[in-house]
Amino acid sequence: MKEDVLPLVEGRRGHFQLESGHHGDLWLPLEALCLRPREMQPFVVRLTAALRKYEVQMVCGPLVEGAYIALLVSLELDCDFVYAERFANPSREGLFPVSYRLPKALHGAVRGQRVAIVNDVISAGSAVRGALRDLQCVGAEVVAIGALLGVGDSIGKFAAENHVALELLQQRPHNVWTPEECPLCAAGVAIEIASNS
Repeated sequence: MKEDVLPLVEGRRGHFQLESGHHGDLWLPLEALCLRPREMQPFVVRLTAALRKYEVQMVCGPLVEGAYIALLVSLELDCDFVYAERFANPSREGLFPVSYRLPKALHGAVRGQRVAIVNDVISAGSAVRGALRDLQCVGAEVVAIGALLGVGDSIGKFAAENHVALELLQQRPHNVWTPEECPLCAAGVAIEIASNS
């Protein structure tokens, strides 16, 4: 049985602006993560086992890639599934300029439910933060955040601050900086715009 999800993703080193507005030195292109769902199944089973104790009634996944993992987890948990859509606001500056919201048609379904937000990989946590905010606004009780991999410690701090349980199958160190603190910017290294958080 594979223990490590990272070999399934070809990471690149460099200087990247993440969706959250942070800068980092690692980029994980996640689009092909679910290309072979059978390879993901052992990880999904392990993540489901970790989330089962929270008595989850619904799983929410941020679109795009995270929602695939969330849907697989909801099947294992035999519970309902919803998703949060990504909305970019080009005029908004600073950190976390992107929001994630549930379609209005799903608001009634989540109200009063115990929800786990499930993602594939979390670094700064832009998608999870946005989904949590919107779920709370529509009356859901977010009881856990789960992911196959956490890179860096941002999501751990966020979960603790919001009193939400965090279940990560794996965690790896990761350099994430605000633009003002980025040593790669200070060194004049060219930056690439990345799309996941």
